Amino acid sequence: MPVAPGLAPYDTFLLDLDGCVWVGDEPTPNAVEAVSALRAAGRRLAFVTNDARHGEEDVVRKLWRLGFQAAREEVVTAGGALQHVLAESGHGTAFVIGSVAVHRHVSDAGLRILNGSDHADRADVVVVSGHERFDFAELRGAVQAALQGAEIWCTSRDATFPMPDGPWPATGAVVAAVEAATAMQARSVGKPGPQLFLTALDRLGPARALVVGDRLDADMAGARAAGLDGALVLTGASSAEMARDADPAPAFVAATLAELLLAP
Repeated sequence: MPVAPGLAPYDTFLLDLDGCVWVGDEPTPNAVEAVSALRAAGRRLAFVTNDARHGEEDVVRKLWRLGFQAAREEVVTAGGALQHVLAESGHGTAFVIGSVAVHRHVSDAGLRILNGSDHADRADVVVVSGHERFDFAELRGAVQAALQGAEIWCTSRDATFPMPDGPWPATGAVVAAVEAATAMQARSVGKPGPQLFLTALDRLGPARALVVGDRLDADMAGARAAGLDGALVLTGASSAEMARDADPAPAFVAATLAELLLAP
């Protein structure tokens, strides 16, 4: 299947996952065929996600399970970006709200994780990333460490992410709780900052790139921050009405990833 002729100026595509490539454990309509068409046309691509619950290798396994081809170097997660930032931060210790994958990223950055120790409130940095096992003890530990002087870093500010039964709370909801309790502002490594897109382009090489995602406040704003064009798909968080009111408007708006990428 050919790629839509209107996308001829772009040789690289940076694709969001939740709400764009898939919703829950199902691809969006004809997304597998659309991604295959990009590859057949010789376009380069990366999968760029604020979701730090899973490691890059886990994302690759899910992509293959759903029918997509993918290599690990094509996946850029907020957890990976967090690891890069922390490795260069000079911090030695951390208190972490996050999944096993986030704990691993923090540890691989060279920081000692103090969760569960008598010195948890003396951490240099608090890391916040939403996950299914989040509980009050984590929130309490993060707040106490921050009030003792720890910096706060988060993997994103997405309030929700789309699931088949409706939106689920995401990292932004947890960040809001930490910020409310501390009167402090967290620093984010995810979209709408440019870092994830810049990391992807660093791996892929110089290109005229198009960012494709489902959120005006994260994907499209992040594209602008990185100096890239953005295309909004309507299978996730943002609606057609929101797209019409956006200023600036996305370069493209389509019902699905397939409708955007494939020639009629």
